Amino acid sequence: MADVDKDKLVQFLLRMGDNTLILGHRVSEWCGHSPVLEEDIALANTALDLIGQTQMWLGYAAEVQDEGKSADDLAFLRDVWDFRNLLLVELPNGDFGRTLMRQFLFDAWASVMLGRLIRSSDERIAAIAAKAGKEVAYHVERSAGTVVGLGDGTEESHDRMQAALDYLWPYVGEMFESDETDAALAAAKIAPDPSSLRTDYDALVNKVLAEATLDIPAGKFGHKGGRTGRMHTEHLGHLLATMQYLPRAYPGAEW
Repeated sequence: MADVDKDKLVQFLLRMGDNTLILGHRVSEWCGHSPVLEEDIALANTALDLIGQTQMWLGYAAEVQDEGKSADDLAFLRDVWDFRNLLLVELPNGDFGRTLMRQFLFDAWASVMLGRLIRSSDERIAAIAAKAGKEVAYHVERSAGTVVGLGDGTEESHDRMQAALDYLWPYVGEMFESDETDAALAAAKIAPDPSSLRTDYDALVNKVLAEATLDIPAGKFGHKGGRTGRMHTEHLGHLLATMQYLPRAYPGAEW
């Protein structure tokens, strides 16, 4: 593996782990509240998969930092401005249609990213990508199928899915933003430049949305700032207040 600045590698690992951590928490909020029991179980399992992936990404980040921290420390003891997740994943669930649309838009990106990462020059990253990729292959199949079923369903389900797409699409562009960290990892063949994923992503997403009879919004405006930590929505602070309460209230507690 080519040499790369340790801090840049940590930033990449945090970006990957924070995405799955925050989305995993969001999806877990549906537990006991889904429209039908089957969906309740499916979303709970998706959340568990995402949290399992978080353990691998943040666990590796903690090892690279070499500051005596664990994946749990990185998940529960960082403040909001230290998180590097996409803005998309921290948005509130909304209705069931918006949740599944958000899941599909993320799953499509994850499937493309992990498909590249299995060839990473970093053997640990390649191994994580290989394991996570098996789960994401199922996630994207399920979320895509649900988007098609609801989009090409009743008039109401179609309208709700179109509204969800209109709301979420401006957050998609951040997935393909590149900075110095991305350039360094791409040069070291550790991770692809995010901008290089766009063609494959669009091909997958356009195919599914066409089957769902949904129209991609025409506007080109895109929200950004989450993956660099420069800006998050107000929603992340509220999410962390809930997610981090117990370990902060009872530091070092074991059970």
